[in-house]
Amino acid sequence: MEQISEQERQLFFKTLDYLKVNPRVDREIFLSLYLNAKEAADSLKEENEIFSRMQINPIEIILYLVNEYTFYLASHNKVSQQDIASNEDLQDYIVAIAVDKYYTNEHMAFKSTVLSNKYLPEISTVTLYLNFVLGILSRYKMNDPTQTLLVDILHKGFSQAKCVVELVNNGYETEAFSAWRTLHEIECIFALLIKHGEPVIKAYLDHMQYARAFRHMIPDKEATDAVFVRIKEGMRSHDLKSKDMKRFIEYGWLFAIPDIDKVVDFKLNFRDGVERCAGLRDKAEIYEMSSEIAHSSPLLIYSDNRKSYYYLITIMNLYESFFRLEKYFASFYLSKLPEEEKKKYFEMRNKYLGQLQVCYDLERFRFASITGQIKQPEGNSIEGQKE
Repeated sequence: MEQISEQERQLFFKTLDYLKVNPRVDREIFLSLYLNAKEAADSLKEENEIFSRMQINPIEIILYLVNEYTFYLASHNKVSQQDIASNEDLQDYIVAIAVDKYYTNEHMAFKSTVLSNKYLPEISTVTLYLNFVLGILSRYKMNDPTQTLLVDILHKGFSQAKCVVELVNNGYETEAFSAWRTLHEIECIFALLIKHGEPVIKAYLDHMQYARAFRHMIPDKEATDAVFVRIKEGMRSHDLKSKDMKRFIEYGWLFAIPDIDKVVDFKLNFRDGVERCAGLRDKAEIYEMSSEIAHSSPLLIYSDNRKSYYYLITIMNLYESFFRLEKYFASFYLSKLPEEEKKKYFEMRNKYLGQLQVCYDLERFRFASITGQIKQPEGNSIEGQKE
């Protein structure tokens, strides 16, 4: 086993702290395992021409190894860390699995045909923006629905947008398109809560409680029964039948919107209820297509033949949803930030929002080109480098 200096030893322990490795993991035992894993990885590089060209990432080796180590201890409750330290065969077993997973998952993993990568401006710019906004929102109080509902929904919206970006970036265009569907639902709900305020927010919270009772998530039976009494009273007040209970629980909060009875073609569903009231009914056709993808229709099964189409339609709609959510964020939450943080946000906004608009316009042009709405202009164009 490789010998290391005291300085290298202490640096390794600091790395474990930085990675937030469970402090109950014996550092000395784990150092020994890591050195064995590194030696095994080096041996594979010497023995295999393909592996010899691969750079070993020590951080990823550590993360695979520590998770195998802690998993083994958790799944073998009669085995202690000292037992592992005194059993070379057991050490070799844990090391072999970690190294095998490292090479297979990090260097030899199957990758779908990718149309994008994280360095392209249309990906890197929105990723930077999302990280910045999520960093700010993480400093707000969250997860207390009666006090933090709007912040929680906004945080979920930007998190979902990041999920869409990551799926696209890994070649999962249809899955990203399906994930956009959830993002669109979030933005519509947020738009209504912001627009109508307290009465609708209260109704939304009430219906969250109704959903918990319906899904048997309230442990107290008497409390659950009391919630169902309120559900039935609410249904009676709107002349709804028993068969309408699920729709009422999910969408009945819309009845709290002022003059809801004047909304043309209003129904208790997403497209004719939430989406229509949010003023985004023009997205209904795209939402329906995304729903078909989510429900494994033939559009999904044979989507690989139209990867560019789904990539572009996802990116365009992601950007549109992001622009709307960012506008809400800038309007309603920036005023609450300390002046220095607000200044940094506006500096970032002034620098990158325009680039996001340019990226959006470019993707719209590309989409129009592949769908035959316009012809690609003659001449050379320079595309971003693909991985």
